[in-house]
Amino acid sequence: MQRVLITAGASGIGRAIARAFKANGATVFVCDVDENALAEAAGEGFMAALCDMGVRAEIERMVPAAIAALGGLDVLVNNAGIAGPTLPVERMPPAEWDKVMTVNITGMFDVTRLAVPALKQSKAGVIVNLSSMAGRFGFANRSPYAASKWAVIGFTKTIAIELAGDGIRVNAIAPGAVAGARIERVFAGRAEIGGKTIEAVRAEAMANQSIKAMIDPKDIAALAVFLASDAAKAISGQVIPIDNDRQKA
Repeated sequence: MQRVLITAGASGIGRAIARAFKANGATVFVCDVDENALAEAAGEGFMAALCDMGVRAEIERMVPAAIAALGGLDVLVNNAGIAGPTLPVERMPPAEWDKVMTVNITGMFDVTRLAVPALKQSKAGVIVNLSSMAGRFGFANRSPYAASKWAVIGFTKTIAIELAGDGIRVNAIAPGAVAGARIERVFAGRAEIGGKTIEAVRAEAMANQSIKAMIDPKDIAALAVFLASDAAKAISGQVIPIDNDRQKA
C-alpha cells in the first residue's frame, strides 16, 4: 500500500489525484490552504492538514506531521501552485512575482527537501511535480507563472539525477488548459488585457491544440498514478505533457 502526500490536494487537480490514489488502494494525506475543501476531503477519508505553501514555517510543520501520520512516505505529489496576474512584465507588481515564485517553486523545494529522507526509506520512492504547458512555451503576460513552471522542470531533472542512486524516481507532468475555475479566470484576464471576448480567447486556445477539448483533471490524476506505479519503473527525469497536442502558447 502506497503512502502518498499531495500538496494542494483538497480541490481541483489535487483532489482528483488524491481520489485516484485512494481508489488504487493508497493511504493519502493532503494539505491545502482552503479550510472548507480540507473539511470535505477529510469527510472522504483523507488525512488532511492546513498549510500555506507560501509560508516556510507551515511547510516545516506539515511535512513531518504528514510523514508521521502516514507511517512513512512512498509518493510525493507536488501539486500546489498559483496562477498569478495576467499583466505585461513592466506592469507586474514585484510582490505578485515574489508570491508566485514562493508558492510555485520555493514551496516545492521546501516540501521536497523535507520529504526526501522519508522517501529514501521507501522501497520505491516517487516524486511527481506539476509543471504546465507554461513550462514548455513562453506565455505573454504571464511572466511569473511561466518562469516558475520552467523552474519546476529544471528542479525535476536535477533531483532525478541526485536521487536516482537512492531508487527515487522524479518526473513532471505538464498539463494544458485544464477544465475548471482557474482557466476561466486566466481566459478572463487575457480577454481584458487583449480587448477581446472570453469566447474569442477560448477559441484561440483551442486553435493551438490538435484535440479541441479542455483537459479533464481525472486524466492528469491517472497519469500521476501511473508514474508512481511499477509500470513506470524505468521513467525518471521526464516532462510528460498532457495537453491535447498543444503546439504553442
